[in-house]
Amino acid sequence: MARTALNPRWTDWHEKRVWLVGASSGIGAALARALLARGAWVAMSARRAEALKAVAGDHATALLLPMDATDPHAWRLAHDTLREAWEGVDLVVFCAADYRALRPWELEAESVRHTIETNLNSVYYGLQATLTDMLARGSGSLVLVASVAGYMGLPNATVYGPTKAALINLAELLYAELRPRGLGVYLVNPGFVKTRLTANNAFPMPALLTPEAAAEAILQGLARGRFEIDFPRRFTRLLKLASLLPYRLRLAALQRVMDAP
Repeated sequence: MARTALNPRWTDWHEKRVWLVGASSGIGAALARALLARGAWVAMSARRAEALKAVAGDHATALLLPMDATDPHAWRLAHDTLREAWEGVDLVVFCAADYRALRPWELEAESVRHTIETNLNSVYYGLQATLTDMLARGSGSLVLVASVAGYMGLPNATVYGPTKAALINLAELLYAELRPRGLGVYLVNPGFVKTRLTANNAFPMPALLTPEAAAEAILQGLARGRFEIDFPRRFTRLLKLASLLPYRLRLAALQRVMDAP
């Protein structure tokens, strides 16, 4: 028997209005290209306008909205532009991210601030800009791209991991608050993906995916109406099981990982 979907199923993307924030590289860029190829209207935001142009190519259904996602005013201006162009948006994808492999003794205030602003605070700014219209219509969906690094404390993720854990928590409460009001809420938890953010990792990355494979996994999860879209499953299942271990066992395992050369 098929499971009842927790969210709307996205199977026909023709003329669906998608705002993808963090679209200039990595998963965001791959997802933008995949959506454009399926006939969606894709508004693409990131700091680098030239990179957005390269991703959009010659697609007439691409709308470039360069902005700094850590600026609340920029969110409001971009949303106003989007409403004028398309009279609203059906799906907002929060994909902007910052990652630096850091141990606790390597912290610097400015890099901490930037990562938290990009990964977490920007989502709140986006919610403030977009939710009023969606709630007034009683329709629309939100996609929060977190990470398996949010499942538990992992090496080198001293700032990144906690921001992603916060996004997992936020997605859960958004679902509880917004699904009864007609909105969809999706949580994306990727494993390791080959991007410019992970390029400097000096440790093995198991089950490493391409951005294109990650984008396809997201689209498959949206088509099934899943709440959590996690991939690759063979890797995420192991981490989920590890997160259920008693602290005595879990912390000992983490210590062995962190002490490994």
